[in-house]
Amino acid sequence: MAALPLFLALLLGTSALHKALDRQRLGSAAARLAGTPPATGPLLLIAAAVVEGTAALCLLLAPLRPAGALVALLLWALYALLLLLRRGQSFDCGCDLVARDRLVGVVQIARPALLAGLAALTALLPPTPFTLDAPFAAAGFLALWLGAAEILALPRPVWRNN
Repeated sequence: MAALPLFLALLLGTSALHKALDRQRLGSAAARLAGTPPATGPLLLIAAAVVEGTAALCLLLAPLRPAGALVALLLWALYALLLLLRRGQSFDCGCDLVARDRLVGVVQIARPALLAGLAALTALLPPTPFTLDAPFAAAGFLALWLGAAEILALPRPVWRNN
């Protein structure tokens, strides 16, 4: 299970980096998601990136791993709650690496809720040192996560009714 906290750290670190690189789009997405005026978007974005980066760093250090997992759990639970409040609205929530306006539905709400559950599991597991295979497994999980996000972004697949 050493790959799980590393996967979460990679995902959080990637998300924080993404916020730093795509500030304009994600700033307005943050304000829209939080239901605040557009002027607060950059501040919300900076706060989210700092929390994500801090949680990622804590997940990398065994003694701080439970604290990092708890911070990640709270952050992803907040994202899930905010998306739940916006259910049925169509906008770019900033959840993907590319700009996509889409209807906020069950899938968009379930993604951060699932991550919050994984963070809770990480917080409950005893901190173990990273093994040699953990970075490869974590990178594989990250690739699968990002690939699944792209598949879920297909506009009208026949297999989905969302």
